[in-house]
Amino acid sequence: MNDTAMTLLPPIAAILVAVWRKDAIQALLVGLILTYLLQTNFMPHTALYEAGVGTLDVLSGSSNQRIVIFSLLIGALLMLVNLSGGVNGFINKLSEKQLVNNPRKAGLLPSIIGTSIFTDTNLSMFTAGIASQSLFDKYKLSRARLAYLIDSTCSPVSILLLINGWGAYILGLLDGYQLEDKVGILIETIAYNFYPIIVLIMVYFTAISGKVFGPLKHASSVVKSNQDAVMTQGKARYMIIPMLLIVLITLVLLYITGDGDLRRGSGSFSVMWAVISSYVVLVAMLLKDKVFNLKQIVQHSVQGFKNLAPAVIVLVLSFAFGDAVKAYGTGTYVSNLMSVEVATLGLAPLLFITAGIMAFATGTSWGTFAILFPIAVPLALETGVPPAFLIAAVLSGGVFGDHSSPISDSTIVASIASGCEHIEHVKTQLPYNLVAAVGAICLFVVTGWLIL
Repeated sequence: MNDTAMTLLPPIAAILVAVWRKDAIQALLVGLILTYLLQTNFMPHTALYEAGVGTLDVLSGSSNQRIVIFSLLIGALLMLVNLSGGVNGFINKLSEKQLVNNPRKAGLLPSIIGTSIFTDTNLSMFTAGIASQSLFDKYKLSRARLAYLIDSTCSPVSILLLINGWGAYILGLLDGYQLEDKVGILIETIAYNFYPIIVLIMVYFTAISGKVFGPLKHASSVVKSNQDAVMTQGKARYMIIPMLLIVLITLVLLYITGDGDLRRGSGSFSVMWAVISSYVVLVAMLLKDKVFNLKQIVQHSVQGFKNLAPAVIVLVLSFAFGDAVKAYGTGTYVSNLMSVEVATLGLAPLLFITAGIMAFATGTSWGTFAILFPIAVPLALETGVPPAFLIAAVLSGGVFGDHSSPISDSTIVASIASGCEHIEHVKTQLPYNLVAAVGAICLFVVTGWLIL
């Protein structure tokens, strides 16, 4: 382990590459290789070999294996849900109930759907967006408003209600640190996760009051009439049953693996088997109803794997880079530079801003978490600051940057699902995000002062 300023070079290099190239994979690769170059005194062949070994070591861990399996399977599950017409069937069920009869309820519909389906952000946005498009047109509400509502519920809810891939991933990042109750700490981050909390408050204020400000007030209603044409008619249960199973099985397995305490359960184990079970049940239903034959299910599942492959690559590189900089001593060195006063009053806002810039530049929050967790967690352990406080600052900042970035997949999906022109969505949502970010920074400062 190094105890000099050289330990700062890998994360700084990763941040600079992220801002320059706007690519999380390239940023993580540069950071990973540079870490091993420094450790091996700039011996390229040895450094590349050690980087490869470090990456393979990541895949050898049972917890990481489960997270990778879960990530790939969720892609297959979502592909089958979409192609079977489960999403469209769910939409038709909502229409049959005729629950929406004024602009306020039209605004609440995507907000409630986006808040309810927290197992996957893309599925949540597509469901909320497609279910609400015609209603927004009917009540003369702009598609930009719809894009804002679905984009500002799905990701924030996913980072707060962590019974999903986000929770399993974050638990994986916390492995290797001297933390007695990782699940408990993860739950504690909810109270400190100020940015998504503020965003959700703003969303429901907008939906209920109907009031908007900034560019969103003057947004036009852009309609893309071919959106629904590609949707397959299917049964609502093809979506509802798998989603319910994921939630219920995850909770049951967390209870079992935690010996009666949900907080102490194995997150990666629980989520993985919940997704596997949901996938098997969905496949059985589709075969029984003759929606697809076995060959088609395999083909669609493989395509789902391919769709999630880039995310899995980021996942593996994130783990490998996190392990490398932890071993190199980056977080420990930074923590030794900080006093308790600086850590409590200034560190959380600094981590929030840094995470926001990184996630904005790369369009992804997960790679940002991997780069900053090895700094934030050791700082918390050595200064006595509650780990959940600094972890929440990184989580909040990552979601803020991802939520605001024009190259973020979630921002792009929100534009597609709502039928809104992408740049219009970005520019109309950004003022809301900046207000929430300023509020979050203020709360991190005040909270740091209170826990000093």
